[in-house]
Amino acid sequence: MTPNNPATALPGRPPVVDQATWQAARDELLAREKAHTRAGDALAAARRRLPMVEFDGSVEVSGPDGPVPFLELFQGREELVVYKHMWYDGAPHQGQCEGCTTTAWHLKDAVYLNARGVSLAILTTGEWDEVAAYVEFMGYAQPWYSVRGVAEPVGGDMGYLCCFLRDGERTFLTYSTTARGNEPANGSLGLLDLTPYGRREPWEDSPDGWPEAPDAGAPTGGHGVPICWSWRSDADGNPTWGPTSRPVPQWTRPGAGAVETLGRSRSCH
Repeated sequence: MTPNNPATALPGRPPVVDQATWQAARDELLAREKAHTRAGDALAAARRRLPMVEFDGSVEVSGPDGPVPFLELFQGREELVVYKHMWYDGAPHQGQCEGCTTTAWHLKDAVYLNARGVSLAILTTGEWDEVAAYVEFMGYAQPWYSVRGVAEPVGGDMGYLCCFLRDGERTFLTYSTTARGNEPANGSLGLLDLTPYGRREPWEDSPDGWPEAPDAGAPTGGHGVPICWSWRSDADGNPTWGPTSRPVPQWTRPGAGAVETLGRSRSCH
């Protein structure tokens, strides 16, 4: 059986071949995947050699027990990973950041990080009373804190993954990334990248005729590129960025119903 045989070809799908042909193609790709893995290992090695920035770990953040020093977020461990969640003041649950929801939803359990001496926390600039209600609605168990009015590197711009190290009472920023740099936290994207259709986002290099993302209004990100269509949906599961939508995981929450407004003025993230 040969690739693209008109008798076996399926429109909008990979060529149909025999097992031996598939295995040869798979082996060729595997060699490239292994090179990619080794390149990633080299980047991680370089990341471990980055210098670090010391800052005052006594700066206070607000959580369920009131103000606490940032140092407490380590929970006695040496390392800390933080995700900085964007926030819309005064917006209802459905109006909170859909992009940050994709990251925070995939960071619901830190048991494997904890086993390696790493703690996890989510920081955001929202007022704590608003944040607490949102965390309860979402069912999040990871520690959340408000960093409203706190300077970098604890506060500052949101939408970042950051890594911190402590040495006794001294605290250091070791790494920070944003945008697609946050993707390691989102296992769903990694699995989608293994599938024939991928993420179905416009920037992807896919063959002609491959399925495209549903038209969800296609808002654009900071570079004018249409952003992920699966971040929001309506009550029927249809992708949409309109005022009747929620970040996708919210529809699984008890009591989540139809909505009429996002309750915010800024654009989608």
